[in-house]
Amino acid sequence: MRIFLDANVLFSAAKSDGAVRQLLGLLEGAGHTLCVDGYVIEEARRNLSAKAPAGVAVLARLLRGMQAASVQSRDTALEASLPLPPKDRPVLAAAIHHRCEALVTGDRTHFGALYGRTIQGVAVHSPRSLAELLLK
Repeated sequence: MRIFLDANVLFSAAKSDGAVRQLLGLLEGAGHTLCVDGYVIEEARRNLSAKAPAGVAVLARLLRGMQAASVQSRDTALEASLPLPPKDRPVLAAAIHHRCEALVTGDRTHFGALYGRTIQGVAVHSPRSLAELLLK
């Protein structure tokens, strides 16, 4: 399965060797492809620099095992159609654009209403729900 990671997932995995980092390792070990793009990488890097600078080097190591894609141009029509605040639309749009089957995000405030829903082929999950689905 192709799984797109939101910036908060990258941040959590890089900040500490906790449950989220372990989840990513288990997903990779099970053969899933972890996908990111420049938008979420930059947000995670910026937040780590401000809040947990030691995590920047860990993020770089984690990214080596992920498929990093770039979006040549943003699909503003697609983004406008997504039921999210403008700053979160590029995340779901990238997951759709890169043909991911899932998006994992810990952002309950903005994505929580979408947990368990599939939007244009992308199922939106919390880290917990994705773990429960794929790592039974």
